[in-house]
Amino acid sequence: MSSGESGVVAVAGEAVVDLVAADSGGAYVPVPGGSPANVAVGLARLGVPAQLIARVGGDPLGRRLREHLAGNGVGTAMVVPAPEPSSIALVHHDADGVPSFDLRIEGTADWQWTEAEAAGLRLDGLAALHVGSLAMVMPPGADVLAGIARRVRATATISYDPNCRPAVMDGVPGARPRIEALLRLADVVKLSDADLEWLRPYGGQEEFADELLSAGVSVVAVTHGAAGSVVTGRRCPPRRVPAYRADVVDTTGAGDSYMSAVLAGLGRRGLLGAGRRDALRSAEATTLVDVFDEASRAASLTCSRRGADPPTRSELDAFGRSGPAGDA
Repeated sequence: MSSGESGVVAVAGEAVVDLVAADSGGAYVPVPGGSPANVAVGLARLGVPAQLIARVGGDPLGRRLREHLAGNGVGTAMVVPAPEPSSIALVHHDADGVPSFDLRIEGTADWQWTEAEAAGLRLDGLAALHVGSLAMVMPPGADVLAGIARRVRATATISYDPNCRPAVMDGVPGARPRIEALLRLADVVKLSDADLEWLRPYGGQEEFADELLSAGVSVVAVTHGAAGSVVTGRRCPPRRVPAYRADVVDTTGAGDSYMSAVLAGLGRRGLLGAGRRDALRSAEATTLVDVFDEASRAASLTCSRRGADPPTRSELDAFGRSGPAGDA
């Protein structure tokens, strides 16, 4: 089988249970989450064969996470059974639907990867590997996961969303160097303006994109919430892609839905897999803008409903091109 022929996209990272505070101030509601797990679910809902690479505990919350993944069509063959408890995030929303996360992650399953566990993964035939968030910086497992990404890059496209959590990452030794190394390993980089402000408080967006493109990255996207996103490629000068109108209920998972749609869109255009790396690097602006426009619509749809609830392929296709927004 040639590189990427299967079309399978794997996602490596954490699967977290969000305990979401009810609007009434009542009990917390458990909701499966974690940025990488959300991306995997988003891919599956868009019709992309998706696998999650994660460590998931055998506690009741871990069983709920497995059921959520399987129920959405995400493959779990590379989900490692873990003896540690599941990670938890207490989630509260402000009046605009923007969440804040109080993470309870010390000693939990997601970060305890061993080289023996990684060696047991079957990683051949992937079209792409997406990596992201806390699992890529949290010791002791972060270096193991980075090794998986380096191993897979010979045959698959690598995408990366650092999804920075300063409240946690500020206290993790070596977090920034790990992120910087992954940024240069990736073919596709997506991050938010808040991520960029934390990573490079004194640098500009265009300078950042140019630096990564010079280092070998093919596409860089910086999201700006309601202001849309800016996409830059080797044959695509910085292009603004607008957001789409939505009655915002909850912004949780919007960036993850965006990332899922980017990978699904690149895959449909034959731009995933190491054998297509040159084609991705030379992708024209019109192609990339089309892909990221779909991603913008996916994010807007997610904002219109509660929780990390990415759209299906039919929902995304049916979503009207209602024009740029200040609300998505």
